[in-house]
Amino acid sequence: MKRLIAAAVVATLGFSGAALAQGLTVGVSWSNFQEERWKTDEAAMKAALEAGGARYVSADAQSSSAKQLSDIESLIAQGAQVLIVLAQDTQAIIPAVQAAADEGIPVIAYDRLIEDARAFYLTFDNVEVGRMQARAVFAAQPTGNYVMIKGSPTDPNSDFLRGGQQEIIQAAVDSGAIKIVGEAYTDGWLPANAQRNMEQILTANNNNVDAVIASNDGTAGGVVAALTAQGMAGIPVSGQDGDHAALNRVALGTQTVSVWKDARDLGRAAGEIAVALAGGTAMADIPGSVEWTSPSGTTMRAIFLAPVPITRENLPVVVDAGWISREALCQGVAAGGPVPCN
Repeated sequence: MKRLIAAAVVATLGFSGAALAQGLTVGVSWSNFQEERWKTDEAAMKAALEAGGARYVSADAQSSSAKQLSDIESLIAQGAQVLIVLAQDTQAIIPAVQAAADEGIPVIAYDRLIEDARAFYLTFDNVEVGRMQARAVFAAQPTGNYVMIKGSPTDPNSDFLRGGQQEIIQAAVDSGAIKIVGEAYTDGWLPANAQRNMEQILTANNNNVDAVIASNDGTAGGVVAALTAQGMAGIPVSGQDGDHAALNRVALGTQTVSVWKDARDLGRAAGEIAVALAGGTAMADIPGSVEWTSPSGTTMRAIFLAPVPITRENLPVVVDAGWISREALCQGVAAGGPVPCN
């Protein structure tokens, strides 16, 4: 996958937004709206659309594939001329893409793959996110018993991440330096499910676990809760999204890395792309887009933004960017903690 700097994409698209957005209705279908980061995505998306006069309408599928299909029918009935879809299930969503295509409505597959050539795929480079997670954990713990806590089985990102993670640890697995003693998908990406999976893996291995590669900050939170209950907080654990609670865990030393995907850039880019597509711009002519082939061979147009791994060594990056306040980052951190908490 090609990685592109988000700000450059947004700046390139922004020139035409105001002129095209007047009178435009953009429908956004969220798979669920419980995770912290989607609120950040939404705020940036709404700002990009509203600045040009576009109307934002949305629906929350509450982790139901069936509800998401009916939500999208409703968004179309409300006059949506473009759809931005965070898919609950990459396969179950295909009828909604067909319904939109029948009405001539462009679809943006937001953050999660919808494996259909009629959808424009906008996301971060999730294979690289997986590599970044595994690099940080491997640097902290290059040997021992590893646990792999994956994302939702219905989200293709889960396997993209897992593939990137395996690239980094494969040689150590082959040599026997690392043994994967537990691996589980996390239904719905829910922290409670990740905690339950981790608890079961700890029990099965008599707590003989040295590191955990968890695929996002929510699952990392569940993992850390399970480890803390066993007096094991502090072993290497990965995550992603830059959730405030996770960044605080990085500062505290209970999470090793949170791969930061600046949701403000992704949301803003989605708004700009929606406006461009509604204005008749072909997917191939979206600035910064590339031709990409999915794992099953579907050729699509896509933009991949660049993630940033946040560890104790570079915590000031997220504070300086205005992503999190120093107070929220450093809550509970003892004297002598990492910059900027010391």
